[in-house]
Amino acid sequence: MENWLTKRARLTPTRVAVTDGQKQMTFSEVAQAAAAMAGRIAMLKSAQNHDRIALLMVNNLSGYLVIMALQQLGKTIVFINRRLSVAEINYQLSDADVDIVLTDDHYEQKLVVQQQVKFSDLPIGKPVTPTSDYPDDFVTSIMYTSGTTSHPKGVMQTYQNHFMSAMGSALNLGLTANDAWLTVVPIFHISGFSILMRSLLYGMRVVLVEKFNASKINDWLIHDTITTMSVVPVMLKTLLAELPDGVNYNDHFRAMLLGGGPTDKQTLQQAQAHHLPIIQSYGMTETASQIVALAPEDIQEKLGSVGKPLFPVTVDIRDDQGQSTAVGNIWVKTPTLTPGYLNQPDQLNKNMSSGWFNTEDFGYFDTDGFLYIQGRQGDMISSGGENIFPDEVESVYAKMPGLENIVVIGVPDEKWGAIPVAVVSGTHLSMADLRTYGRERLAHYKVPKHFYRAKTWYRTASGKVQRHRFAQALTELQALK
Repeated sequence: MENWLTKRARLTPTRVAVTDGQKQMTFSEVAQAAAAMAGRIAMLKSAQNHDRIALLMVNNLSGYLVIMALQQLGKTIVFINRRLSVAEINYQLSDADVDIVLTDDHYEQKLVVQQQVKFSDLPIGKPVTPTSDYPDDFVTSIMYTSGTTSHPKGVMQTYQNHFMSAMGSALNLGLTANDAWLTVVPIFHISGFSILMRSLLYGMRVVLVEKFNASKINDWLIHDTITTMSVVPVMLKTLLAELPDGVNYNDHFRAMLLGGGPTDKQTLQQAQAHHLPIIQSYGMTETASQIVALAPEDIQEKLGSVGKPLFPVTVDIRDDQGQSTAVGNIWVKTPTLTPGYLNQPDQLNKNMSSGWFNTEDFGYFDTDGFLYIQGRQGDMISSGGENIFPDEVESVYAKMPGLENIVVIGVPDEKWGAIPVAVVSGTHLSMADLRTYGRERLAHYKVPKHFYRAKTWYRTASGKVQRHRFAQALTELQALK
């Protein structure tokens, strides 16, 4: 495929590509600025010698332009979650065999890497001639996602993955010449980055928002001609709580794309009172964003469903051996599927069967063909749009002195959807020490919000922890002070 930015700048040079509310840039201006930024990055010795460059940034124009610049250089971007601890980031940098990381100007932590350069410290260089085309199978992005093992895995995403994801989204949401997508979900996550990729293909405006502020975003959605916004449940609830009665978003607004968990009846009723179309969706980093969506006209009758598969996605319910069943694992066949996990060529194959991928989510179809998700194999906790895997948290705490056992489970939470809590056993344990230990080694959202002292340690005959039994016994346990 021809370089997406180059082609878009030629097709619609004067159309606005991106804005942060203070400054806006056309596609032609983005192409010129990206070529100039690419020239600065190319001056770095490590950038000349390595195909992968790690990136730490926030949702602003500088981060956006660095992403575009790296694509003009034909580099693979290793996206790093800015909320992670230094130890977590260093693991990912080492695993990705990265020697250079570019950071926004406000990131102050020192990482274990040959070159760590802030955007403003990039040397002066001459604009480069952008790479002419993007091979379909070229890995343009790598995003780390936790798994049921103790270490996160680098999900590789190709241009073909992103292209087919954009096509599926377009066929589901539709397109207009004046589309504008407000982007407050992190652009280092697939939910945010996919919007940037769609912008180049659709020719739509991206509105970058660095921090979630419900009042400011509501004001934007009321007075600007924004048509779409991606949210997680906690964002949607907060926006609706701040939206005055009788006030609706602008007449061009077409869809609130909801991911990271289902909505509830009360939130749905609030949205309907404001004539706010909600599209519940389901996807994962491995599938380059959403692959299933629930149309607004179905949300009342099919509350709790994530909808129907998009074009060109096929979904089936099978057991973990790949045999069809009414209720079981959600298997997908889609051209948006990752070619694999970085440095772990066998990991994807463990979940593959004749071109089908086992998502390890559990669910079922109703008689009308709508997909419902019951939970995740490995007991993943979805909290405020972030995925938390208990095994990862437990492996970090396993090294804490005095802590003999820990099991992490998710409990429902009105604000975040779910939060992690932990049941522990050991000597001289306190809430303060456990929380401090976790916050020094994990992203804050992964640290259990409460710790309970175990009465019994539930295990199977083979020694495996019975997580569900701890969840059932939680109300009987005493919380640590």
